[in-house]
Formats: sequence, structure tokens, C-alpha cells
Amino acid sequence: MQALVLEQSEGKTVAVVKTLSPEALPAGEVTVDIDWSGLNYKDALAITGKGKIIRQFPMVPGIDFAGKVHHSEDPRFHTGQAVILTGWGVGENHWGGLAEQARVKGDWLVAMPEGLDGRRAMIIGTAGLTAMLCVMALEEGGITPEEGEIIVTGASGGVGSTAVALLSALGYQVVAVSGRESTHDYLRQLGARAILSREAFSADARPLEKQRWAGAIDTVGDKVLANVLAQMNYAGVVAACGLAGGFTLPTTVMPFILRNVRLQGVDSVNAPTARRVEAWKRLVKTLPADFYQQATREITLQEAPAGAMRLLNNEITGRTLVKIR
Repeated sequence: MQALVLEQSEGKTVAVVKTLSPEALPAGEVTVDIDWSGLNYKDALAITGKGKIIRQFPMVPGIDFAGKVHHSEDPRFHTGQAVILTGWGVGENHWGGLAEQARVKGDWLVAMPEGLDGRRAMIIGTAGLTAMLCVMALEEGGITPEEGEIIVTGASGGVGSTAVALLSALGYQVVAVSGRESTHDYLRQLGARAILSREAFSADARPLEKQRWAGAIDTVGDKVLANVLAQMNYAGVVAACGLAGGFTLPTTVMPFILRNVRLQGVDSVNAPTARRVEAWKRLVKTLPADFYQQATREITLQEAPAGAMRLLNNEITGRTLVKIR
């Protein structure tokens, strides 16, 4: 089997495609023949060594994949069954999806939903699953399309772009925040009704500003999230799922105690299986057919290291698929 293997040499991370024996795979109940994986921000940090993602080497990165069961000791899965994996530390502390095979725990897998195939599942990927969980958080907070505009930060990334498409398909008025003017046409095609510059949210936030947003999905963190919180409507809900701009939150308690704003954290790595299954069904039902044709590029396993560097340099819009087979 071919696999992208990360190793350490003189304190630096080295990524090389190698031929490995399937016997080298870590323990698990289900072995999967991988057809598609994705290149996520966390994968890019791991492959380039620019983030402290990997703590034990060698490691096969790839935090999500889609494929078919090769062998199963778990009665819930059978040979030839199409499955999806996202999260659970795979690609971080357990060999992941940037390989022709993976061996994982059965609890980590989700059966492919009806109406979806492996390629489209990875166009959605971890980013899309996270976006759907954020949308569900807004809905559960009582935010309906009639409440007002929803702002999405980091909108040109994988989570943000899928969130824009989902919210638009569900009838929400979406305002996208993007740091790149080159993405504006793409975001309008996904359903954004207006686009704001990231610079408008990058200054130090005041405790409260004019109320503008019924809900928000934030993938950036730091000052961007602080500014969004200061602009939320009374009883607004913010679903926060990322820290592309930093992990600090320079804000005050004012939005929470004077405007009843809710800040809801969203995690897809350890989300319960039942929640994942619900989210995948919603994704299949909600995403329009043309979403799968928008800003999706395919690369090979050998091209993944270069693709990781491009992703970190903010040179990629939308989703990058890795075609394994």
C-alpha cells in the first residue's frame, strides 16, 4: 500500500510517499480501502510541521476519508460497505486517510448515507460536517431565517463556504466575511447576499456595537470573533468552530449579560455518532447539487505536500480532494 508518511529529521517534519505493508497499520476492528481523502487546514499544519499536530512519528496524516470496508471484525460493518471517517484523532495520533488503506475502530466510522458517494462525501468532508453542526447549533438556539442576517467569517475556507451554501439553501440571508477579494464571485455563487472585508473585523473590538446579526458562524477566532460578538442582536447565537486567526478572545462579558448573546462551541472531532449520522443526513438533503461542482480540485497523494503549503499560504479556495485510488 502507498501512504504519505510523516517522519522527523533534525527536528523538522519530512513528508514522503512510501510503500508500506498493510501489516504496519495500527490496531483496529475495521480495515478500509480508501478511495478519497481531503486536504484540511489541520492536515496542512501536520504535513508542513508548522503546527504541533503530530506528537508521535512516523504518522500517516489525513483527518478524513471515504472508502469501502476491506475487512471487518465489527458486526456493524461488512466487506464492500461504503463508509466515511472524520475526526477521532485519526491523522493526528492514529494513522489516517492519506494512504491506500486504514485500520480503525468501528466506533469511528459512519455508513455512507443514501444518496452520497465517496467523492462527494469528501467534497463535504470534515469541513462540511463541522459547518452542518454549526447550522444545527444556530437552529437549536432558536435562530430562524426570519430572525435576520447570519454572518459567516472565514467564508472562503472549507467550513465557511459550506456554511454559506447550507444557510442559503435553508432560506437564511447570509453575509460572508472574506480576506480575499478574488473569492467574492465564488461566495455569491454559493448564496452570500453580501460580502464584507475581514479588515472590518480586525481592529480591537469595543464592548458593544450596533446590533447587526441574528446569528453567526465563526471559523477565525481572536479579534474577528470579538467584533462579531459586539455586533450581535439581542438573543443572538454565535457558533464558534475555528481559530484560523488565533485562539485568544479579547472581549468582555457585555454581549452576554446585556444582550443575552449565546456563544456555542462546535466540535466535530469527538461528536457522538448519533449526532454525526443526523448531520450527514441533513447535508445530503440540504446541499444543492451544484455545490459539488463549485471550487473543488483533485490532487494525487504525491501532490499533497505541495498542496498543504498552498493551503497554508491562503492560495486555495474551497475544497481540495486527494484521489487515493
